[in-house]
Amino acid sequence: MRFYCMLSLLGQHTLSIVRELGDFGVFSSRSFSAAVGSRKLGRRVVRAIYEQGVRCVPVIVIVGLFTGLVLGLQGYYVLNKFGSSGLLGTLVSLTLVRELAPVLAALMLVGQAGSALAAELGIQRNSEQIDALETMGADVYAYLISPRLIAAVLVFPLQSAFFCIIGLLGGYLSGSVVLALQPGVYWSAVFHAVHPVDVRECMIKAVIFGVLTIAICAYNGFNAHHRKSSSGARAVSASTTRAVVISSIVVLAADYVITSFLV
Repeated sequence: MRFYCMLSLLGQHTLSIVRELGDFGVFSSRSFSAAVGSRKLGRRVVRAIYEQGVRCVPVIVIVGLFTGLVLGLQGYYVLNKFGSSGLLGTLVSLTLVRELAPVLAALMLVGQAGSALAAELGIQRNSEQIDALETMGADVYAYLISPRLIAAVLVFPLQSAFFCIIGLLGGYLSGSVVLALQPGVYWSAVFHAVHPVDVRECMIKAVIFGVLTIAICAYNGFNAHHRKSSSGARAVSASTTRAVVISSIVVLAADYVITSFLV
């Protein structure tokens, strides 16, 4: 009897996951298609770029700088044991460009811009603002979701590139200013290590991370009223938390999948 109960619960959870994945796919496709022919889309995209780009620059600078500092410090001591400290620029640049920059930049943007988006849409749903827009005949997908997705395609690669630059500067400060590595040796290694294929991988990851995370955050905030376990402010809080957690997991999982195809 217990076996059948467990099997029934497993089936219910599996069907729930499949149903939610289908709803998410429909939501994302409607959000992108709604951008076609939308009026005043450019103005809303610029505002979304400001929210995801300008407002998130401080956290990108701080995290990127300390990531580069730690990479430079740890990398120098490890490489110095093998007499290869001159390869510090190679280590820092490839680690940042191929992996850490797109992943950490995406996680930071999820923590700030993604959580704010999920909370904003959840509050709008909770206060019936979205219902009012639908009653007036407005396309809520074109008005609320599409600009954020389009902005993510532009902002996430730019923020990842900015993260790389700040991280390389942090590696230089650790390796050449604090430690004994010559600046010319560091920057020469960086110049010879990074190739267009590495930059392409970074940009591909950034675009995919941006679309996935912003879509997940928007989906959870937009459907906050569908949560059965809570309502009102608790539903908004739960949806925001769920959006950030799922987005972070998806970034790490997608990073592995993309890397496995591009390596």
